[in-house]
Amino acid sequence: MKFLHTADWHIGKTLKGRDRLDEQRAVLAEIAGLAEAHQVDAVLVAGDVYDLSAPSAQAQRVVVDALLRMRRAGAEVIVIAGNHDHGPTFEAYRPLMGVAGITLTGTVRPAARGGVVRFSARSDGAEAQVAVLPFLSQRYAVRAAEIVANTPSENVRAYDEQVRQVIASLTGDFGGDTVNIVMSHLTCVGGKFGGGERSAQSIFEYSVPASIFPVNAHYVALGHLHRRQLLPAPAPVHYSGAPLAVDFGEQDNTSVVCLVEAAPGTPARVTDIPVTAGRRLRTVRATLAELEALAGDFGDDYLRVYLQEATRAGLRDDAVAITPNALEVRIDPEFALLARTGSPGSGSPGTASSGTGSSRTGRAAGSGEPRTARTPGQLFADYCATRDVSDPRVATLFRELHDEVTATDPVLDGTVLTETAD
Repeated sequence: MKFLHTADWHIGKTLKGRDRLDEQRAVLAEIAGLAEAHQVDAVLVAGDVYDLSAPSAQAQRVVVDALLRMRRAGAEVIVIAGNHDHGPTFEAYRPLMGVAGITLTGTVRPAARGGVVRFSARSDGAEAQVAVLPFLSQRYAVRAAEIVANTPSENVRAYDEQVRQVIASLTGDFGGDTVNIVMSHLTCVGGKFGGGERSAQSIFEYSVPASIFPVNAHYVALGHLHRRQLLPAPAPVHYSGAPLAVDFGEQDNTSVVCLVEAAPGTPARVTDIPVTAGRRLRTVRATLAELEALAGDFGDDYLRVYLQEATRAGLRDDAVAITPNALEVRIDPEFALLARTGSPGSGSPGTASSGTGSSRTGRAAGSGEPRTARTPGQLFADYCATRDVSDPRVATLFRELHDEVTATDPVLDGTVLTETAD
């Protein structure tokens, strides 16, 4: 029996405002093509199909088209909801998708009512059973009153115990004459984050040990952590990882789907198949001149650019003109810190070092004058100095805006403007 394990598609996810639906469509088409090429018996999608609980019609169309293609390839298609998905909506569409031969599971179900999916391999008729556990929130697993009254460690234990009981119930009929699979969307202790997970639902309070899965499971297909990884446990516990990096924190992850081959009484064999569709994400640290020299090497990669330059007006525009695929441009925090303090480690980016800027005592730093005795332009110049901004065009723009505001709103006087500028 052969099946594909994939998860964390996050269809509809944008990156710094850039729509990536065409990339996501290409990724799912590649995965569907792998299901066809390898003639798999099943495709297991372990949650976070969408990025939002209310996905756009376009995002839903991309997913439905891909799932139908996988089904037409002859594979059983089994999909569970992740923490980004809306489980009740999955349940609402479950009967309709079932007509197409696609199994959607949005909430926890007893084994006899859809919590275990059974099918036969088309090649040799081997029987498989897949225990499915969608994302289970702590609030759902542990009663709200207990969450409020108990200590965090007590809630952790309660969540752990609830998940153990669900897994034990769903896998109770696992036998030696079937291929036994568990699919869930959760955080296992010891798992490494991929970089783009929703941290509020990935923390310790939502984690369980990998040892909760039964030893007679041929394979445990997990979603939620975006990094491809195998966890040490009595059963083979695998995260497939996300097939497309969702943020720059995932730029170094390897995007794959897992091709699993298993038979009753035989350990599963797992092969990682790279997913190549979608643009690469890359972080570049350079001066503007260096960025221009390297521009031809970036191809169509999306870039996060950390400039090693002093701040000035128009700097971002100059960087984007050189690299149109730069989705984020900022001053390199390490460069800014070094420039401000003269040595690394003595402050934090964006924070003025000691002795610069305006004091909190009502007097300008380095000056005996009270703040109220200084003009808004002088106060703004002090602020710019704390941020290493020395572009005269910025000061000119401030003066123009100040003149415009004071000319159109006579209620504002010098004192109010001074306080506002500070």
